[in-house]
Amino acid sequence: LYTFGAYGMPTRFSHWSFGKAYHLLKSQAKLGLTKIYELVINSDPCHAFLLESNSLLENTLVAAHVLAHADFFKHNWRFQSTNRRMLHSMSAFAERVRRYEERLGRGPVERFLDAALAVAEQIEPFPGPRPAPQRDLPLFLLERAPELADWERDILASLREEALYFRPQMETKILNEGWATFWHVRLLRELDLPPAQAVEFARMHAAVIAPHPHQLNPYRLGYHLLESIEARYGRERLFEVRTLETDVSLVRNYLTPELCQALNLHVYAQQNGQWQVAATDWTAVRDLLLRQLENCGLPYIYAEDDNYQGRGELYLRHGYDGVELDVTHLTHALRHVHHIWRRPVHLETVQGGRNTVYTCHGEEVTSRVL
Repeated sequence: LYTFGAYGMPTRFSHWSFGKAYHLLKSQAKLGLTKIYELVINSDPCHAFLLESNSLLENTLVAAHVLAHADFFKHNWRFQSTNRRMLHSMSAFAERVRRYEERLGRGPVERFLDAALAVAEQIEPFPGPRPAPQRDLPLFLLERAPELADWERDILASLREEALYFRPQMETKILNEGWATFWHVRLLRELDLPPAQAVEFARMHAAVIAPHPHQLNPYRLGYHLLESIEARYGRERLFEVRTLETDVSLVRNYLTPELCQALNLHVYAQQNGQWQVAATDWTAVRDLLLRQLENCGLPYIYAEDDNYQGRGELYLRHGYDGVELDVTHLTHALRHVHHIWRRPVHLETVQGGRNTVYTCHGEEVTSRVL
């Protein structure tokens, strides 16, 4: 199950990043920092994988939790166009990757997977006309990269399809987990558990919604938001929220001052090497949450010109929103894009309040202030 959790699905291609995620999950589990009870697959029908060592009570809670996830996948608007046969598509893609590795060697295939994975999530999640500048970077590279081999186009196109499949889950993590937690509580309360099991269930549920020391717990925030919505508007509104909202609209429309206070939500900043409360006003908390949730926390990168200065070079622009790009990540990402484009790649962004262009000629990345 931890392997499935690291790969995101039971059937995917082999890549070192999944092994890295697996060892992180296993290490956290051994230290008692986390535990994966189940993995639910958005398919038709839904598939759920349960941890073999779960107790009967744990599996009872998990079954209730899984039912709510399946309901959410079926009814939330962001999942209506997802590929419900993605298990089969991923299995077929994994087999093609294995054949490419046998024919071409693991090195070239893994190197291209590294590059393609670096840009795979920079997609336009909604179908329709795509005005310039192009936001869907994988699609732009598929259509315009001048020297891609057929196997490379297959990998890039398949990773883009996987990113489109996972995107609704990224956009609804708080709402989806909150929905599943809300209903596992309601369903298990109806079971008339023996006192010892009722106490154990309360302990398990408390662990699920416990606050995390250094990051937001989506189960906790989602569960309490839905509890608040039911108390204020009634259960019928809950089903509207499940169908019509994403994390961004859920927080924007339903986070309240009272809930921020009850959950002890504040804005923190580092001062003298320590984290300190920087703001307690609920609107500051809401606005920071919305900035973190916008575009799933990813920067907006636009492809502006595929023939920059008439030399066939690629010019990208960062949609600067007040948050600067991490320069280390930026330079690595540019090298990956260069590996796909095979010619110099430029990225315009803002660093230190000044418009700056980073240029990658291969391994070397330089910068200049405009």
